[in-house]
This record gives sequence, C-alpha cells and structure tokens, in this order.
Amino acid sequence: MQQMVVSAFSAISSSSYRKTLSGLNAHQSRRWHRTCISSQVRSVQKPAKLQYRKLGDSDLLISEITLGTMTFGEQNTEKEAHDMLSYSFDQGINMLDTAEIYPIPPKKETQGRSDLYIGRWMQSKPRDQVILATKVSGYSDRTFLRDNAEIVRVDAANIKESVEKSLSRLSTDYIDLLQIHWPDRYVALYGEFSYNSTQWRTSVPIEDQLKALQELIDEGKVRYIGIANETSYGVMQFVQAAKLHGLPKIVSIQNGYSLLVRCSFEVDLVEVCHPNNCNIGLLAYSPLASGVLSGKYLDANSGNADRFRLNLFPGYMQRYKAPLAKEATTEYVKLAKKHGLTPVQLALGFVRDRPFTTSTIIGATSMDQLKENIGAFIGAPRPLPAQVLDDIETIFKRYRDPAVL
Repeated sequence: MQQMVVSAFSAISSSSYRKTLSGLNAHQSRRWHRTCISSQVRSVQKPAKLQYRKLGDSDLLISEITLGTMTFGEQNTEKEAHDMLSYSFDQGINMLDTAEIYPIPPKKETQGRSDLYIGRWMQSKPRDQVILATKVSGYSDRTFLRDNAEIVRVDAANIKESVEKSLSRLSTDYIDLLQIHWPDRYVALYGEFSYNSTQWRTSVPIEDQLKALQELIDEGKVRYIGIANETSYGVMQFVQAAKLHGLPKIVSIQNGYSLLVRCSFEVDLVEVCHPNNCNIGLLAYSPLASGVLSGKYLDANSGNADRFRLNLFPGYMQRYKAPLAKEATTEYVKLAKKHGLTPVQLALGFVRDRPFTTSTIIGATSMDQLKENIGAFIGAPRPLPAQVLDDIETIFKRYRDPAVL
C-alpha cells in the first residue's frame, strides 16, 4: 500500500510541488502534504470495480462477469431471480446469459421459465443497458422445444422458430448475442474424453446455418452470433464459411473453463481465438465447476448438502465429483488457504486473469452465493500473485483435467 501511495503521489510534478510549498508556511506545508497523501490513500483504497471488454469483432462492451440464469424457474422463484438480476445490474454486470432450453435440468414442464422471469424483469429496465445473450439448441431429441419436429436441428426453420419464441418470452425486439448451444454435428461433449468416429452423422451445412442467422440479423432480431461447446474444427468451419460467402462472423465461444477443465481450450482453441487470428471472445462457463471448486462438496455431512445442485439432480455434471476431481479440488482448497484466499476467490480469480477470457459466467441459487461470487471476483488480487499461479501449475501437472471422463 505504501509503495502504491508513493507511486501515485509522484504523479504530482516536482516543480509544481516546490512552487506550491514556496507560498506556504511550514505548518501549512506539512498540512498540505498530509492532505495530498490522504487523498491518494483514499483513491487507492476505493472499492474495486468491474472491468469491461470488447467481445470479439463486435461493438459489444461487456462486463467481465456475465450472470448465468439456468437455475431460474427450477431452483429459484421469480422473485429470487428478479432480486439477483437487480443486484447484478446494480453491481455493473451488463450481460445476461440464458437459453431456450433453460432452466436446467431441461423438462417440458419448465422449459422457457428462465426467459419468462428475465423478460418480466427487463420490462422495468433500459433495454440498451442490458446485453442479452441466449442460445438456440443444437441437435436434440427434446422435441418439446418445437411445435412440430421429429428431431431438433440447427437449420433455418428451427433457428427461426427458436428466436421468435425467445423474443416473445424475453419481452424484447432483439437479441444482442445469439449462440448455437451445441453443434448440429456430432462432437464429444460435456466431459467426453475423445471423439468417437462411429457417432459421425450428416449435419446441417454450416453455410446454411449462417445464412439463416444472416436473415435474422437483416431483420434486426439478432445483432451478433456466437457458438458454444465447440471445437477448433468447428470454429474454423464457421470462420471460413463466413469469409468465403460473405456471411456473419461469430464473435464469441461459450465453453466450459475452470481449474478442473483446461486442456480442451488451452491446447489449441486459444490459438484459434487469439485476437490476431480469429478474434473470438471466450465466455467461460462453470468457472466453479458447478460449485465443486467452492469446496462445499468435500464435506458429505454438511447440513445443506441435500440442497446442493449436484445432489439434487443425481447424474447431472457428476464428472466434477469424480474421484480425481475430488482429489484435485482438495488440493486447490488447501492452496487457497495457504495464500489467504477463499476457494471461490482462487477459482474465479484464475479464470478472470486468463488473457483469453472475455467474460466469466457465474450462477447462483441464493443472494448470499451471488454476493460471494461477485465479491470474490472483484476482491481477489488482480492479477493473482505469481506464487499462486506457480502453485496452481504444480497441482495442474498432477491433475490434468480430472473432470474429463
């Protein structure tokens, strides 16, 4: 702190400092000096605020935290959702992430509730101050998403129906960022370790997907497009198709990224998405590995354990509770304590500081949890100290992506 104050104070030119002192008596001089130092201390001690970053090639300036909403309508009531939305907005979070399939776990009875809650909240907010991101589902047998479909695909008809319904639920005329939730083609998803070539299937050509998205952009219903749960192959297909046919370019990729899931992005997607290459911004989801990295699942006898998401919905994201993932989490929790951080500060600070992260998507099922997440994100030293990062890499070398099955 003392060093920061001296550095800030040195910004006052020495000549102006001497000139001012010459017109003051000794007592006034000392008092003026103390006043300057005090004002610099106050400025240094101001609460940290969120930073904002451009999303890829778009003109969207988004907060470094995005509020995820997949629990709205399942684990959270509408009032709880509105309270969390308002608190996040007041803290400077300007981007919301939803999807037509939300809440999670997806069910016919609840599908679309997340959007409805957001839509009713949006009616009292200035639309141009909220960046709204949603997602159209990829290949799926959840036919309840469509009026008449034997299978859900990412073709023009499906995309158009999805967007029209999303706009209605969200009570808005346009979507700032429309993402393809997962590919139409087969890819290894959600913890699957390797590509299974026997699962290859014919898919909707990416050129056709982009043409359908172009129509929605031309109609003013969508501003920008992105992808999610994608591979380097998929990213390059989208980028090349856009370039060859004069179609809209993707500006974002929403993939899982955390202390427990790193390799799938770091190996080569980092290169593809680099600003000097394809310039695609990462919206990192599950930075706490569905809450596991908070350490709360390490105590099986916790009095609240029955209300934790992975316990409420057996089988859901169980990869984060795999034996190796649990071992790695234990080590990260110890590491946080060693450096005077909370496990949440460590996990969110790590994702926040990665040079390829544009925004980190956080979720919460209570106001206390939301406040902890936002507070930890802002409160963790920026950047995390070098020794913390070195210790993270030591653990990573022993547990490389332990949540990948």
